[in-house]
Amino acid sequence: MARVHIDGDTLVVVIEGLDKLWALKSRLTIPLSNVRGATDDPGVINESKGIRAPGTHLPGVITAGTFHLDGERVFWDVQNPAKAIVIELADERYARLIVQVDDPRAAVALIEGAIARP
Repeated sequence: MARVHIDGDTLVVVIEGLDKLWALKSRLTIPLSNVRGATDDPGVINESKGIRAPGTHLPGVITAGTFHLDGERVFWDVQNPAKAIVIELADERYARLIVQVDDPRAAVALIEGAIARP
């Protein structure tokens, strides 16, 4: 699971618990200027993941880490697809962050509100 918050002009995604081990990351920081948007998307788990490198993928259990798909890097940290959000990025190492959060609607509203600020 991930915790998402805004720190000034930065989106911070903190990977919690054992997910740090599975995803091989503990924290991602992204300038808000590089965040294109966020959506609540439980169906994303059904999409192709691509090639895992490095990360963990046990179908129906966990998808975590870096995956390469169609020339893009995508970061995953999802166990419960019902709580998955997709964060679209530009000019970053990852094209998308797909993470599980406690409250998907609140996380999306937080991100969308932060990038809408002038």
